Amino acid sequence: AALPKATVLDLSCNNLISLPSDFCSLMHLVKLDLSKNRLQQLPLDFGRLVNLQHLDLLNNRLVTLPVSFAQLKNLKWLDLKDNPLDPVLAKVAGDCLDEKQCKQAAVKVLQHMKAIQSEQDRQRQRKLQAEREMEKKREAEQRAKEAQERELRKREKAEEKERRRREYDAQKAAKQEMEKKTKKENVQTRKPASSSRPPQPPRHKRSWSRSVLRVLFFVLLCVLCTLAACKLTELQHQPLCVSVNTLYEDVLAALQNHKTLQNLLQQNSQQ
Repeated sequence: AALPKATVLDLSCNNLISLPSDFCSLMHLVKLDLSKNRLQQLPLDFGRLVNLQHLDLLNNRLVTLPVSFAQLKNLKWLDLKDNPLDPVLAKVAGDCLDEKQCKQAAVKVLQHMKAIQSEQDRQRQRKLQAEREMEKKREAEQRAKEAQERELRKREKAEEKERRRREYDAQKAAKQEMEKKTKKENVQTRKPASSSRPPQPPRHKRSWSRSVLRVLFFVLLCVLCTLAACKLTELQHQPLCVSVNTLYEDVLAALQNHKTLQNLLQQNSQQ
């Protein structure tokens, strides 16, 4: 790591089991020999060695290569012999017995790793798309649930309003019925009392009769006063009193004659 600009590195025959991640900071490497070690895997960011052209991985314990291997666009020579490679990868890499085969191995392995990278990208995109669709579905379900809850609250509110209206109408109808019943009972209670009363003459007729009686009483009173004045006072020699006294004598004689006639008629009827 202290030599970041190194271009050629030979670590063969060292029984290396793994490489640290900082190893990929040697981005100026052009030729790298890792043959005859015990490497089981390469760092995940091995593709950072973009300037690498020659790579020797002979006689290690590699089964697969990191997906970032597809970024080694300048790789022109590759040897993967004597590794327990995945059958598909082993078939793609082929043998590296001469310069031509090693160059073909580099080209085919790069294409294969690019295809794997593309497939992983597509899978990642599909997974991301599925997660987005799932998120949209959850959001749609949440909106539908909220809309359903709002509709339910709205319906409950409408039902509560209708229930209160019916209760109000029922109370109003009961109140009206009670008022009608009370009014009917009051009418029935007043009818017998009114029927038991004797018929009374109209008010204006009673007033007229009383007025006539008062006038007659006043006239009689005046006549008696006049008669008493003409009989008992010194006014009896006045012309008016003389006429009143004469009229009184005539009326008294007529009443006596009338009484005498009644007695005669009564005696005749008895005979």
